[in-house]
Amino acid sequence: MADRRPRRGRGPAEADPPGTGLRRAALRLIDAVLRRGDPLDVASHAATQGLAPADRAFAIAIVSETLRWMGDIDALIDGATSQVLPDDVKSRAVLRLALAQLLVLKTPPHAVVATALPLVAGGPRRLVHAILSRAQQDGWELPESANLPEAVAERWAGQWGEDIVAAAATAWSIAPPVDLSFAVEPGADEWIDAPTLAPLHRRLPRGQAVEAMPGFGEGGWWIQDLAASLPARLLGKGEGRRVLDLCAAPGGKTMQLAAAGWDVVAVDSSAKRIVRLADNLARTGLPAEVVQGDVRKWEPEGRVDAILLDAPCTATGISRRHPDVLHRIEPRQIEEMAALQAELLDRAAGWLKPDGRLVYATCSLEKAEGENQVAAFLERHPDWVIEPASPDELPDGIEPDASGFIRTLPGMLADVGGLDGFFVAKLRAPSA
Repeated sequence: MADRRPRRGRGPAEADPPGTGLRRAALRLIDAVLRRGDPLDVASHAATQGLAPADRAFAIAIVSETLRWMGDIDALIDGATSQVLPDDVKSRAVLRLALAQLLVLKTPPHAVVATALPLVAGGPRRLVHAILSRAQQDGWELPESANLPEAVAERWAGQWGEDIVAAAATAWSIAPPVDLSFAVEPGADEWIDAPTLAPLHRRLPRGQAVEAMPGFGEGGWWIQDLAASLPARLLGKGEGRRVLDLCAAPGGKTMQLAAAGWDVVAVDSSAKRIVRLADNLARTGLPAEVVQGDVRKWEPEGRVDAILLDAPCTATGISRRHPDVLHRIEPRQIEEMAALQAELLDRAAGWLKPDGRLVYATCSLEKAEGENQVAAFLERHPDWVIEPASPDELPDGIEPDASGFIRTLPGMLADVGGLDGFFVAKLRAPSA
Protein backbone atom coordinates (compact mmCIF):
# COMPACT_ATOMS: atom_id res chain seq x y z
CA MET A 1 0.00 0.00 0.00
CA ALA A 2 1.73 3.19 -1.10
CA ASP A 3 0.83 6.65 -2.34
CA ARG A 4 2.16 7.32 -5.79
CA ARG A 5 4.39 10.21 -4.81
CA PRO A 6 8.08 10.31 -3.86
CA ARG A 7 8.69 10.20 -0.11
CA ARG A 8 10.69 12.90 1.58
CA GLY A 9 12.85 12.10 4.55
CA ARG A 10 11.83 13.24 8.02
CA GLY A 11 14.30 15.32 9.97
CA PRO A 12 15.65 14.00 13.27
CA ALA A 13 13.75 16.69 15.20
CA GLU A 14 10.39 15.57 13.82
CA ALA A 15 9.37 13.13 16.53
CA ASP A 16 6.05 11.39 16.05
CA PRO A 17 3.28 12.49 18.45
CA PRO A 18 2.35 10.04 21.23
CA GLY A 19 0.04 7.33 19.93
CA THR A 20 1.42 7.32 16.40
CA GLY A 21 3.03 3.93 16.89
CA LEU A 22 -0.22 2.15 17.57
CA ARG A 23 -1.78 3.86 14.51
CA ARG A 24 1.12 2.59 12.39
CA ALA A 25 0.32 -0.88 13.73
CA ALA A 26 -3.34 -0.36 12.81
CA LEU A 27 -2.25 0.63 9.29
CA ARG A 28 -0.20 -2.56 8.96
CA LEU A 29 -3.08 -4.59 10.29
CA ILE A 30 -5.75 -3.27 7.94
CA ASP A 31 -3.35 -3.75 5.02
CA ALA A 32 -2.88 -7.39 6.01
CA VAL A 33 -6.65 -7.94 6.11
CA LEU A 34 -7.66 -6.08 2.95
CA ARG A 35 -4.66 -6.67 0.68
CA ARG A 36 -3.45 -10.11 1.79
CA GLY A 37 -6.78 -11.46 3.01
CA ASP A 38 -5.41 -12.45 6.43
CA PRO A 39 -7.88 -12.98 9.30
CA LEU A 40 -7.86 -10.07 11.71
CA ASP A 41 -7.11 -12.14 14.80
CA VAL A 42 -4.21 -13.90 13.05
CA ALA A 43 -2.70 -10.76 11.51
CA SER A 44 -2.94 -8.80 14.76
CA HIS A 45 -0.14 -10.81 16.41
CA ALA A 46 2.50 -9.67 13.91
CA ALA A 47 1.09 -6.21 13.19
CA THR A 48 0.91 -5.16 16.86
CA GLN A 49 4.08 -6.84 18.08
CA GLY A 50 5.90 -4.75 20.67
CA LEU A 51 2.90 -2.66 21.70
CA ALA A 52 1.74 -2.39 25.28
CA PRO A 53 -1.50 -4.37 25.91
CA ALA A 54 -3.67 -1.24 26.03
CA ASP A 55 -2.16 0.13 22.81
CA ARG A 56 -2.54 -3.23 21.12
CA ALA A 57 -6.21 -3.39 22.12
CA PHE A 58 -6.83 0.13 20.81
CA ALA A 59 -5.10 -0.59 17.49
CA ILE A 60 -7.30 -3.66 17.00
CA ALA A 61 -10.40 -1.67 17.99
CA ILE A 62 -9.58 1.01 15.40
CA VAL A 63 -9.24 -1.60 12.65
CA SER A 64 -12.36 -3.49 13.74
CA GLU A 65 -14.54 -0.39 13.61
CA THR A 66 -12.94 0.71 10.34
CA LEU A 67 -13.85 -2.61 8.76
CA ARG A 68 -17.35 -2.51 10.20
CA TRP A 69 -18.09 0.98 8.85
CA MET A 70 -15.76 1.03 5.84
CA GLY A 71 -18.42 1.35 3.15
CA ASP A 72 -20.01 4.33 4.87
CA ILE A 73 -16.65 5.94 5.64
CA ASP A 74 -15.59 5.54 2.00
CA ALA A 75 -18.78 7.27 0.89
CA LEU A 76 -17.87 10.27 3.06
CA ILE A 77 -14.30 10.35 1.72
CA ASP A 78 -15.44 10.10 -1.90
CA GLY A 79 -17.96 12.89 -1.38
CA ALA A 80 -15.19 15.20 -0.21
CA THR A 81 -12.69 14.69 -3.05
CA SER A 82 -12.80 15.89 -6.64
CA GLN A 83 -11.05 12.70 -7.80
CA VAL A 84 -11.74 9.32 -6.24
CA LEU A 85 -8.78 7.97 -4.30
CA PRO A 86 -7.79 4.46 -5.40
CA ASP A 87 -8.67 1.77 -2.86
CA ASP A 88 -5.07 0.70 -2.39
CA VAL A 89 -3.38 4.04 -1.66
CA LYS A 90 -2.12 4.75 1.81
CA SER A 91 -3.99 8.05 2.10
CA ARG A 92 -7.37 6.28 1.82
CA ALA A 93 -6.35 3.73 4.46
CA VAL A 94 -5.17 6.49 6.80
CA LEU A 95 -8.41 8.42 6.29
CA ARG A 96 -10.48 5.30 6.95
CA LEU A 97 -8.67 4.69 10.25
CA ALA A 98 -8.83 8.34 11.26
CA LEU A 99 -12.53 8.72 10.51
CA ALA A 100 -13.35 5.53 12.40
CA GLN A 101 -11.66 7.10 15.41
CA LEU A 102 -13.49 10.39 14.99
CA LEU A 103 -16.96 9.09 14.16
CA VAL A 104 -17.17 5.73 15.94
CA LEU A 105 -14.65 5.61 18.77
CA LYS A 106 -15.04 9.36 19.50
CA THR A 107 -11.30 9.88 19.87
CA PRO A 108 -10.40 13.56 20.53
CA PRO A 109 -9.98 15.26 17.13
CA HIS A 110 -6.56 16.74 17.89
CA ALA A 111 -5.20 13.27 18.68
CA VAL A 112 -6.68 11.84 15.48
CA VAL A 113 -5.22 14.52 13.22
CA ALA A 114 -1.83 14.65 14.94
CA THR A 115 -1.32 10.88 14.62
CA ALA A 116 -2.77 10.57 11.11
CA LEU A 117 -0.50 13.03 9.34
CA PRO A 118 2.80 11.24 10.11
CA LEU A 119 1.35 8.14 8.46
CA VAL A 120 1.27 9.92 5.10
CA ALA A 121 4.67 11.58 5.35
CA GLY A 122 5.85 12.20 1.80
CA GLY A 123 2.27 11.82 0.57
CA PRO A 124 -0.81 14.05 0.35
CA ARG A 125 -0.77 15.40 3.89
CA ARG A 126 -2.72 18.50 2.86
CA LEU A 127 -5.50 16.36 1.44
CA VAL A 128 -5.73 14.20 4.55
CA HIS A 129 -5.68 17.24 6.81
CA ALA A 130 -8.32 19.00 4.71
CA ILE A 131 -10.71 16.05 4.78
CA LEU A 132 -10.33 15.55 8.53
CA SER A 133 -10.90 19.28 9.07
CA ARG A 134 -14.02 19.19 6.90
CA ALA A 135 -15.32 16.18 8.83
CA GLN A 136 -15.17 18.23 12.01
CA GLN A 137 -16.45 21.48 10.54
CA ASP A 138 -19.39 19.89 8.73
CA GLY A 139 -20.27 17.54 11.58
CA TRP A 140 -20.00 14.34 9.58
CA GLU A 141 -22.04 11.45 10.94
CA LEU A 142 -22.41 7.81 10.05
CA PRO A 143 -25.80 6.18 9.39
CA GLU A 144 -27.64 4.38 12.17
CA SER A 145 -26.55 0.98 10.81
CA ALA A 146 -23.40 0.10 8.90
CA ASN A 147 -23.98 -1.02 5.34
CA LEU A 148 -22.80 -4.55 4.53
CA PRO A 149 -20.31 -4.97 1.69
CA GLU A 150 -22.32 -4.95 -1.53
CA ALA A 151 -21.37 -8.47 -2.63
CA VAL A 152 -22.36 -9.89 0.77
CA ALA A 153 -25.69 -8.07 0.80
CA GLU A 154 -26.52 -9.39 -2.67
CA ARG A 155 -25.54 -12.95 -1.76
CA TRP A 156 -27.56 -12.99 1.44
CA ALA A 157 -30.57 -11.30 -0.18
CA GLY A 158 -30.69 -14.23 -2.60
CA GLN A 159 -30.48 -16.78 0.20
CA TRP A 160 -32.50 -15.15 2.99
CA GLY A 161 -34.29 -12.06 1.67
CA GLU A 162 -33.91 -8.34 2.23
CA ASP A 163 -35.27 -8.38 5.80
CA ILE A 164 -32.41 -10.62 6.94
CA VAL A 165 -29.90 -8.40 5.13
CA ALA A 166 -31.25 -5.41 7.05
CA ALA A 167 -31.14 -7.36 10.33
CA ALA A 168 -27.57 -8.45 9.57
CA ALA A 169 -26.53 -4.83 8.98
CA THR A 170 -28.07 -3.81 12.31
CA ALA A 171 -26.38 -6.69 14.14
CA TRP A 172 -23.04 -5.91 12.46
CA SER A 173 -23.22 -2.34 13.76
CA ILE A 174 -23.66 -3.15 17.45
CA ALA A 175 -21.06 -4.63 19.77
CA PRO A 176 -22.47 -8.01 20.84
CA PRO A 177 -23.00 -9.03 24.49
CA VAL A 178 -20.80 -11.51 26.35
CA ASP A 179 -22.35 -14.94 26.90
CA LEU A 180 -21.11 -17.29 29.60
CA SER A 181 -21.56 -21.07 29.66
CA PHE A 182 -21.43 -22.82 33.04
CA ALA A 183 -20.38 -26.33 34.01
CA VAL A 184 -23.11 -26.38 36.70
CA GLU A 185 -26.06 -24.08 37.18
CA PRO A 186 -25.10 -21.05 39.33
CA GLY A 187 -26.91 -20.52 42.60
CA ALA A 188 -29.90 -18.23 42.73
CA ASP A 189 -27.88 -15.46 44.40
CA GLU A 190 -25.01 -15.66 41.88
CA TRP A 191 -24.91 -13.53 38.71
CA ILE A 192 -28.23 -12.10 39.82
CA ASP A 193 -27.90 -9.11 37.48
CA ALA A 194 -27.04 -11.25 34.44
CA PRO A 195 -30.08 -12.52 32.52
CA THR A 196 -30.24 -16.14 31.43
CA LEU A 197 -31.68 -17.30 28.11
CA ALA A 198 -31.11 -21.03 28.64
CA PRO A 199 -29.90 -23.47 31.29
CA LEU A 200 -26.20 -23.08 32.16
CA HIS A 201 -26.13 -19.62 30.54
CA ARG A 202 -25.78 -15.98 31.60
CA ARG A 203 -25.53 -12.87 29.42
CA LEU A 204 -23.46 -9.78 30.26
CA PRO A 205 -23.00 -6.42 28.54
CA ARG A 206 -19.97 -5.92 26.33
CA GLY A 207 -16.79 -4.37 27.68
CA GLN A 208 -16.07 -6.22 30.90
CA ALA A 209 -12.59 -7.55 31.61
CA VAL A 210 -12.95 -11.32 31.54
CA GLU A 211 -10.18 -12.04 34.04
CA ALA A 212 -11.81 -9.68 36.56
CA MET A 213 -15.21 -11.37 36.47
CA PRO A 214 -16.27 -13.38 39.55
CA GLY A 215 -15.22 -17.02 39.38
CA PHE A 216 -12.81 -16.75 36.45
CA GLY A 217 -9.94 -18.28 38.40
CA GLU A 218 -12.14 -21.03 39.79
CA GLY A 219 -13.09 -22.03 36.26
CA GLY A 220 -16.83 -22.46 36.69
CA TRP A 221 -17.64 -20.79 33.35
CA TRP A 222 -16.25 -19.86 29.96
CA ILE A 223 -17.16 -17.37 27.25
CA GLN A 224 -19.31 -18.85 24.48
CA ASP A 225 -22.03 -17.25 22.37
CA LEU A 226 -25.42 -18.76 23.07
CA ALA A 227 -25.72 -19.93 19.45
CA ALA A 228 -22.34 -21.68 19.72
CA SER A 229 -23.65 -23.64 22.73
CA LEU A 230 -26.53 -25.18 20.76
CA PRO A 231 -24.65 -28.08 19.05
CA ALA A 232 -23.49 -29.66 22.31
CA ARG A 233 -26.92 -29.14 23.88
CA LEU A 234 -28.41 -31.46 21.24
CA LEU A 235 -26.37 -34.40 22.53
CA GLY A 236 -27.77 -34.16 26.07
CA LYS A 237 -26.31 -36.10 29.00
CA GLY A 238 -23.34 -38.32 28.29
CA GLU A 239 -23.59 -40.80 31.18
CA GLY A 240 -20.05 -41.93 30.48
CA ARG A 241 -20.57 -42.62 26.79
CA ARG A 242 -17.78 -41.74 24.35
CA VAL A 243 -17.98 -38.71 22.07
CA LEU A 244 -15.57 -37.24 19.54
CA ASP A 245 -15.38 -33.45 19.45
CA LEU A 246 -13.82 -32.83 16.04
CA CYS A 247 -12.17 -29.49 15.19
CA ALA A 248 -12.57 -28.86 18.91
CA ALA A 249 -10.36 -25.86 19.76
CA PRO A 250 -10.67 -23.51 21.57
CA GLY A 251 -12.79 -25.89 23.57
CA GLY A 252 -16.17 -24.40 24.46
CA LYS A 253 -18.06 -27.42 23.19
CA THR A 254 -15.49 -29.81 24.68
CA MET A 255 -16.14 -28.29 28.10
CA GLN A 256 -19.91 -28.47 27.60
CA LEU A 257 -19.71 -32.15 26.73
CA ALA A 258 -17.37 -32.95 29.62
CA ALA A 259 -19.63 -31.10 32.05
CA ALA A 260 -22.59 -33.11 30.70
CA GLY A 261 -20.86 -36.38 31.58
CA TRP A 262 -19.47 -37.45 28.23
CA ASP A 263 -16.15 -39.25 27.86
CA VAL A 264 -14.67 -36.70 25.44
CA VAL A 265 -11.91 -37.08 22.87
CA ALA A 266 -11.18 -33.56 21.57
CA VAL A 267 -9.36 -33.46 18.24
CA ASP A 268 -7.88 -30.42 16.49
CA SER A 269 -5.14 -30.00 13.88
CA SER A 270 -3.67 -26.73 15.18
CA ALA A 271 -0.89 -26.99 17.75
CA LYS A 272 -1.49 -23.42 18.95
CA ARG A 273 -5.22 -23.93 19.32
CA ILE A 274 -4.66 -27.23 21.12
CA VAL A 275 -2.61 -25.35 23.74
CA ARG A 276 -5.49 -22.94 24.25
CA LEU A 277 -7.94 -25.85 24.54
CA ALA A 278 -5.74 -27.57 27.13
CA ASP A 279 -5.43 -24.31 29.09
CA ASN A 280 -9.21 -23.93 29.14
CA LEU A 281 -9.65 -27.48 30.39
CA ALA A 282 -7.01 -26.91 33.08
CA ARG A 283 -8.73 -23.71 34.25
CA THR A 284 -12.17 -25.32 34.44
CA GLY A 285 -10.95 -28.67 35.80
CA LEU A 286 -13.03 -30.56 33.25
CA PRO A 287 -11.70 -33.87 31.87
CA ALA A 288 -11.10 -34.64 28.20
CA GLU A 289 -8.54 -36.48 26.12
CA VAL A 290 -6.88 -33.91 23.84
CA VAL A 291 -5.43 -35.06 20.51
CA GLN A 292 -3.63 -33.06 17.86
CA GLY A 293 -4.61 -34.53 14.52
CA ASP A 294 -5.99 -33.77 11.08
CA VAL A 295 -9.45 -35.37 10.89
CA ARG A 296 -8.79 -36.14 7.22
CA LYS A 297 -6.00 -38.54 8.30
CA TRP A 298 -6.57 -39.28 11.99
CA GLU A 299 -8.44 -42.43 13.09
CA PRO A 300 -10.18 -43.06 16.43
CA GLU A 301 -9.65 -46.26 18.39
CA GLY A 302 -12.95 -47.97 17.68
CA ARG A 303 -16.43 -46.62 17.07
CA VAL A 304 -18.07 -44.08 19.36
CA ASP A 305 -21.54 -43.21 20.60
CA ALA A 306 -21.64 -39.65 19.29
CA ILE A 307 -19.69 -37.12 17.25
CA LEU A 308 -19.80 -33.34 17.29
CA LEU A 309 -18.30 -31.89 14.12
CA ASP A 310 -18.04 -28.10 14.39
CA ALA A 311 -16.60 -27.92 10.91
CA PRO A 312 -14.15 -25.33 9.59
CA CYS A 313 -16.16 -22.72 7.71
CA THR A 314 -16.15 -19.18 6.37
CA ALA A 315 -17.35 -17.84 9.77
CA THR A 316 -19.71 -15.37 8.11
CA GLY A 317 -22.17 -15.98 10.95
CA ILE A 318 -19.87 -14.41 13.53
CA SER A 319 -19.13 -11.21 11.62
CA ARG A 320 -20.45 -9.01 14.44
CA ARG A 321 -17.47 -10.26 16.48
CA HIS A 322 -15.10 -10.58 13.49
CA PRO A 323 -15.98 -7.81 11.01
CA ASP A 324 -13.06 -8.70 8.75
CA VAL A 325 -14.75 -11.87 7.45
CA LEU A 326 -17.26 -9.99 5.30
CA HIS A 327 -14.41 -8.23 3.51
CA ARG A 328 -12.34 -11.39 3.01
CA ILE A 329 -14.83 -14.12 2.13
CA GLU A 330 -15.77 -14.60 -1.52
CA PRO A 331 -17.55 -17.41 -3.43
CA ARG A 332 -14.24 -19.21 -3.94
CA GLN A 333 -13.67 -19.58 -0.19
CA ILE A 334 -17.25 -20.75 0.32
CA GLU A 335 -16.78 -23.46 -2.30
CA GLU A 336 -13.47 -24.54 -0.77
CA MET A 337 -14.94 -24.76 2.73
CA ALA A 338 -17.98 -26.68 1.49
CA ALA A 339 -15.73 -29.26 -0.17
CA LEU A 340 -13.72 -29.70 3.03
CA GLN A 341 -16.88 -30.02 5.13
CA ALA A 342 -18.22 -32.76 2.85
CA GLU A 343 -14.95 -34.67 3.21
CA LEU A 344 -15.02 -34.38 7.00
CA LEU A 345 -18.68 -35.41 7.22
CA ASP A 346 -18.14 -38.52 5.11
CA ARG A 347 -15.10 -39.49 7.15
CA ALA A 348 -16.78 -38.96 10.53
CA ALA A 349 -19.82 -40.96 9.45
CA GLY A 350 -17.77 -44.14 9.49
CA TRP A 351 -16.75 -43.74 13.13
CA LEU A 352 -20.18 -44.03 14.76
CA LYS A 353 -21.77 -47.05 16.38
CA PRO A 354 -25.16 -48.13 14.99
CA ASP A 355 -27.84 -45.57 15.89
CA GLY A 356 -25.13 -43.13 16.97
CA ARG A 357 -25.67 -39.38 16.68
CA LEU A 358 -23.62 -36.96 14.61
CA VAL A 359 -24.15 -33.25 15.25
CA TYR A 360 -22.87 -31.10 12.38
CA ALA A 361 -22.46 -27.36 12.92
CA THR A 362 -20.99 -24.30 11.22
CA CYS A 363 -20.89 -20.63 12.25
CA SER A 364 -21.81 -19.60 8.71
CA LEU A 365 -24.76 -17.86 7.07
CA GLU A 366 -24.05 -19.58 3.76
CA LYS A 367 -26.52 -22.34 2.83
CA ALA A 368 -23.72 -24.13 0.98
CA GLU A 369 -22.13 -24.75 4.39
CA GLY A 370 -25.38 -25.63 6.14
CA GLU A 371 -28.68 -26.76 4.63
CA ASN A 372 -27.23 -27.67 1.24
CA GLN A 373 -24.28 -29.46 2.82
CA VAL A 374 -26.48 -31.77 4.90
CA ALA A 375 -28.89 -32.35 2.02
CA ALA A 376 -25.96 -33.51 -0.11
CA PHE A 377 -24.71 -35.76 2.72
CA LEU A 378 -28.12 -37.44 2.98
CA GLU A 379 -28.11 -38.05 -0.75
CA ARG A 380 -24.74 -39.81 -0.41
CA HIS A 381 -25.89 -41.66 2.73
CA PRO A 382 -29.60 -42.40 2.23
CA ASP A 383 -29.73 -44.73 5.26
CA TRP A 384 -29.02 -41.81 7.60
CA VAL A 385 -31.88 -39.69 8.96
CA ILE A 386 -32.37 -36.26 10.48
CA GLU A 387 -33.24 -36.29 14.16
CA PRO A 388 -35.08 -33.01 14.74
CA ALA A 389 -34.16 -30.98 17.79
CA SER A 390 -36.81 -31.00 20.51
CA PRO A 391 -38.03 -27.79 22.17
CA ASP A 392 -36.60 -28.77 25.57
CA GLU A 393 -33.10 -28.85 24.05
CA LEU A 394 -33.32 -25.24 22.84
CA PRO A 395 -33.62 -21.78 24.41
CA ASP A 396 -36.95 -20.00 24.16
CA GLY A 397 -37.27 -18.24 20.82
CA ILE A 398 -35.20 -20.80 18.90
CA GLU A 399 -37.00 -23.57 17.05
CA PRO A 400 -36.01 -26.14 14.44
CA ASP A 401 -37.09 -25.38 10.89
CA ALA A 402 -39.39 -27.59 8.82
CA SER A 403 -36.50 -29.96 8.04
CA GLY A 404 -35.55 -30.35 11.70
CA PHE A 405 -32.42 -28.21 11.40
CA ILE A 406 -31.51 -25.30 13.68
CA ARG A 407 -30.70 -22.07 11.89
CA THR A 408 -29.96 -18.92 13.89
CA LEU A 409 -30.23 -15.77 11.80
CA PRO A 410 -29.64 -12.05 12.31
CA GLY A 411 -32.63 -10.50 14.06
CA MET A 412 -33.37 -13.50 16.27
CA LEU A 413 -33.57 -12.55 19.97
CA ALA A 414 -32.59 -9.01 18.91
CA ASP A 415 -34.44 -7.50 21.89
CA VAL A 416 -32.08 -9.29 24.30
CA GLY A 417 -28.80 -8.89 22.42
CA GLY A 418 -29.16 -11.20 19.42
CA LEU A 419 -27.26 -14.32 18.36
CA ASP A 420 -24.41 -15.29 16.13
CA GLY A 421 -25.39 -17.01 12.88
CA PHE A 422 -25.18 -20.81 13.17
CA PHE A 423 -26.40 -23.90 11.38
CA VAL A 424 -26.86 -27.13 13.38
CA ALA A 425 -28.16 -30.53 12.31
CA LYS A 426 -28.40 -33.75 14.33
CA LEU A 427 -28.14 -36.90 12.22
CA ARG A 428 -28.69 -40.52 13.27
CA ALA A 429 -26.60 -43.35 11.89
CA PRO A 430 -28.34 -46.46 10.57
CA SER A 431 -29.12 -49.38 12.88
CA ALA A 432 -26.97 -52.48 12.74
